[in-house]
Amino acid sequence: QVQLVESGGGLVHPGDSLRLSCAASGRTFSRYAMGWFRQAPGRVREFVAAISWSGGITGYGDSVKGRITISRDNAKSTVYLQMNSLKPEDTAVYYCAAGSRVTTMDAHYDYWGQGTQVTVSP
Repeated sequence: QVQLVESGGGLVHPGDSLRLSCAASGRTFSRYAMGWFRQAPGRVREFVAAISWSGGITGYGDSVKGRITISRDNAKSTVYLQMNSLKPEDTAVYYCAAGSRVTTMDAHYDYWGQGTQVTVSP
């Protein structure tokens, strides 16, 4: 089992930056690929970013590419999501997830956090 706890969400203005963190505990964090997803009210869950166990492979959703960076610190069992130039359409609950490989498909991730709310509003 892997337990995931997200933090760092909040209310920001358009153009601001925010860094989300996801702390893992339980089984060896460095064995897992990690992903970030988000879900806005009334919308399906959307892939945001993913990173391989070593950090050598990353992937991003089209809607966030160029504005968001995923990284990880295996020594701290933590994955980060740096979000810049935030827009109102980035408003959502952001979830981190752990799985066996880097993929955009949420069904392929085995463990999920409880989510952290990000609200971007003027």
